[in-house]
Amino acid sequence: MRVAVLGATGLVGGWMLRVLEGSRLPVERVIPLGSERSAGKRVIFRGEEIEVFPVEERHFHRVDLALFSAGSGPSKRWAPVAASRGAVVVDNSSAWRMDPQVPLVVPEINPHHLGNHRGIVANPNCATIQALMALYPLHRRYGLRYFSAATYQSVSGTGKRAVEELRAASQAFLRGEDFSPSVYPRDVAFNLLPHIGPFDRDGISEEEWKMVRESRKILDMEDLRVSVTTVRVPTFSCHGEAISASFQEPVNPREARELLEAFPGVRVVDDPDAALYPTPRDGAGLGDVLVGRIRPDTGLENGLAMWVVSDNLLKGAALNAVQIAEALFAG
Repeated sequence: MRVAVLGATGLVGGWMLRVLEGSRLPVERVIPLGSERSAGKRVIFRGEEIEVFPVEERHFHRVDLALFSAGSGPSKRWAPVAASRGAVVVDNSSAWRMDPQVPLVVPEINPHHLGNHRGIVANPNCATIQALMALYPLHRRYGLRYFSAATYQSVSGTGKRAVEELRAASQAFLRGEDFSPSVYPRDVAFNLLPHIGPFDRDGISEEEWKMVRESRKILDMEDLRVSVTTVRVPTFSCHGEAISASFQEPVNPREARELLEAFPGVRVVDDPDAALYPTPRDGAGLGDVLVGRIRPDTGLENGLAMWVVSDNLLKGAALNAVQIAEALFAG
């Protein structure tokens, strides 16, 4: 296979290359692509340095798979071009997620949607992926009716500049110095920002709508009730989510743990008395979604509450994208 990676010098692009190295895909050649600013830089694949090329139509010639993680603008422009040249595009941006002709896929949940692709497949939002990885095995048993999520999202979800900003802002805070943020609207160091994406006139943020709409599409549940508050927190990697869900049938927490343990890509870490529960430090660099604090919800009928942690750059982005490609090309 010939694989193009657009956004190869970014955080997610770097992880795409690393995940490709260990994947089941028969990758013969990787073509790293980026903006004019990234052209000439070098990335590592299988121990070798490879030059990054500026994205142009000719670079998609004879490409089988194109992994995109360069933002909505480049995806809208270049995904149709790559698909027209015969590549299957797996796009990590929000550009195509809600297009009715583009599958939005978490391979453990809805791989059957891949049969309908027309050259472009969308990778869901990172926060949506980890929520549904925890909810889907329970949905199959009990029938999901509603869920709420309060997210604790790391700065790596915004990119390299945000990681650098948190590091610089934290150092300034500890020195007692003023700091003027440029990536976020307010200083994120030792702080919490309930602000991810623009707000609509009702005060609902773009990130919150993503989780609502994407969950409904992935699960084929247009009437699913979802409420979300998304928060940016001063961690470098991994998102946490406090999830409460209501089901059609009563939920047995012990059985719920067993269902989650048996589900591919989920790992239960749940012994609160021994301080065993998932944290961002635990999840960093792992492909599994970690679930703990599994307990009855105190306010919902047939309710269950849990705490979910996942590396937003891996299962939330690069790993899920490569898993989609494996489902398409490696059976």
